[in-house]
Amino acid sequence: MKFRDLYDFWFKIDDKIRYLIIGSCNAAISYIIFALALFIIGEEYYQICVALQWAISSVFSYFNQKIFVFRTKGNYFKEYIKCCSSWFVGYLLNVLIIEVLVKFMNTYAAQFIAIGLVSVITYILFKYFAFKPHK
Repeated sequence: MKFRDLYDFWFKIDDKIRYLIIGSCNAAISYIIFALALFIIGEEYYQICVALQWAISSVFSYFNQKIFVFRTKGNYFKEYIKCCSSWFVGYLLNVLIIEVLVKFMNTYAAQFIAIGLVSVITYILFKYFAFKPHK
């Protein structure tokens, strides 16, 4: 199979499925960053670990979403700013969710659940705000 065939096949897949695949990879990397930070810094500083996770994984996630999910051209700075705005909303939700969940379960499980819930919101924000096609 040629690269072009693979490329064409990939973009025949619905964007929700592409987002799920790429988003799962991004979420896994994000979670690994969180878990490593939590291990190094300490569980009592889990909110700092969440902030580090979001800051570090944002650049990687931005390029993956732009290239492999929404396939937009140009507008790098504008889209990145919109992504950062979307992630900020996601970050705030993540902070609230994990704050509630750590009362009922361990920090690792709470963040795992929070990432899943926030991913749905960020898909909507990315599709209709950050990577919205220009008319």
